[in-house]
Amino acid sequence: MAEKKSTKSFILRVDSDTMDAIEAWAADEFRSTNGQLQWIITEALRKAKRLPKKKKDNNETRED
Repeated sequence: MAEKKSTKSFILRVDSDTMDAIEAWAADEFRSTNGQLQWIITEALRKAKRLPKKKKDNNETRED
């Protein structure tokens, strides 16, 4: 059974020039501003090798 991801909300203060740049980037990528911020954070974590390792499905690890 697939595990449902939970999300947490928080307030982020960003200066207006940075926010304008993020909103323009999001529009260029056909994403919402929130989706763009999530993508930026995920990419930074991936590049820094800081993302948690994904659990393998039991069916993928079995050898019959």
